[in-house]
Amino acid sequence: MPKDSSSSIAPALSRRTVFMGAGVAGAVGAIAAVAAGSKIQPAPAPAVEAAETADGYQLTEHVKQYYATARI
Repeated sequence: MPKDSSSSIAPALSRRTVFMGAGVAGAVGAIAAVAAGSKIQPAPAPAVEAAETADGYQLTEHVKQYYATARI
């Protein structure tokens, strides 16, 4: 019986070769994700929020309501 010509041309892939290829593909994908993510800059916080919190403690109506209900 003659050998099948397609089996002699294309060698069978070993399990080790398949896992090594998958690992390389995963590493390339991770590097691409990190490289793309490093270009993204977070938006600066609005200056209005900093001004509101810089005033410190403020006794507002809802705080007065809490103190009134928390009294024993």
